[in-house]
Amino acid sequence: MLTCIIRYQIDPTKRDAFAQYARNWGQAIPRNGADLIGYFAPHEGSSTLAYGIYNIPSLAEYEAYRARLAEDPLGRENYEYAQREKFLLREDRTFLKCVSLPHGG
Repeated sequence: MLTCIIRYQIDPTKRDAFAQYARNWGQAIPRNGADLIGYFAPHEGSSTLAYGIYNIPSLAEYEAYRARLAEDPLGRENYEYAQREKFLLREDRTFLKCVSLPHGG
């Protein structure tokens, strides 16, 4: 299992737009095959860093998931929304795998 962590740099004046973007992914991501942990917006500290986190079985599954997401009507709409509203200034993806026992394990 891999965990994808998306680190976003967002326009701090458009936090509401990012929140809508996150809610849309909250529907589209699970529907297309990834296990969404959540989207996290700034609360205290940095006003420009936000994160999206989900699990996916493998990089091969990730590629298939991305293809499905690109065909999903809400997925396409959300990509277009982000481009139109310009609240994402930067987006970086990192894939990690858990190498420790779960908390309490």
